[in-house]
Amino acid sequence: MPDQDLFYLLALLKVDGVGDIMAKKLLNYFGSAEAVFKSKGSQMAAIDGVGSVLLQNFKDKSVFEKANQEMEFMKSGGVKVSFFKEDGYPERLKHCIDSPVLIFTSGNINLANKRIISIVGTRQITSYGTEFCRNLIEELAPLDPVIVSGFAYGVDIVAHQRAMDFNLQTIGVLAHGLNQIYPKSHKKYMVPMEENGGFITEFWSTSNPDKENFVRRNRIVAGMTEATIVIESAEKGGSLITANLANDYNRDVFAVPGRVTDKYSQGCNNLIKTQRANVLTSAADLVYMLNWNVETKAKPVQKQLFIHLETEEQKVYDFLLKNGKELLDIIALQCDFPIYKISGILLNMELKGVIRPLPGKLFEAV
Repeated sequence: MPDQDLFYLLALLKVDGVGDIMAKKLLNYFGSAEAVFKSKGSQMAAIDGVGSVLLQNFKDKSVFEKANQEMEFMKSGGVKVSFFKEDGYPERLKHCIDSPVLIFTSGNINLANKRIISIVGTRQITSYGTEFCRNLIEELAPLDPVIVSGFAYGVDIVAHQRAMDFNLQTIGVLAHGLNQIYPKSHKKYMVPMEENGGFITEFWSTSNPDKENFVRRNRIVAGMTEATIVIESAEKGGSLITANLANDYNRDVFAVPGRVTDKYSQGCNNLIKTQRANVLTSAADLVYMLNWNVETKAKPVQKQLFIHLETEEQKVYDFLLKNGKELLDIIALQCDFPIYKISGILLNMELKGVIRPLPGKLFEAV
């Protein structure tokens, strides 16, 4: 984006009363931010929502100085910027009416032709949530998804770390500018995060991690991804806001069920009970519900001799070869594997082309 265009866009967003929705109205009407500032008041007044107060606010010339200061910060800090009409802007986020006009990024983010999911949940993650999150990402790793979260304590940082364990691209959506990091204890993750993905924010370098910013941040987490997964949540929490936003954006939502007596399963159980989320018990559920077709070539049974199968995979293959189509739960029971483990085994076997998934959580040998 040319510096002049960016300068006027930044200035437009600093006009008091101009939010993302109003900014888009003005840009669509006048064609550019520069044209907005050079337009006559009578022209602007023709736009729905523009009143005398907003027209008066456009007379504030300090917005240009603020825009200039932010541009200097961006240049000195190597910050990249994406405009909501440009190719580099997250595709799904473009279709959200309240998406940011501009997002600022750092790192090596590449979202082209990627499966993108967000993983959110409580900051007070339990051992149950930690194990599920780590196993889920390990099972999904062969499909090379992008893992998006909020870089906070608990579920967020567990998801980011596990993604990096498998060299998956992972993106932290921040509730403040790129001149700082919150929480400060996560500063040690910044470099590996930027090597494996990076950070996204709509906030300027003058923004602090204020409470209301986290709610605004959540709409980016929900809007830029294909699906939102809630690992654990109390009855109330920010992750439930993200789940509700995802539903509003017509995205898929998944929740991990837990015991009714567990505090940090109440939010997930309520999402499932009120049909605002699909039940998620394994990676296979996600792959099936999102229709992530794993490209495989049908192979005659004889060719399985030329494919290397791990001991556990061979056990499952022999069982399916003998019994034909079978349910995931039955496979786990008969082969003596826990559900979370059998899901990963089946996914790897599917990638190798020796089994195929069928509707209703059935699998069969190829």
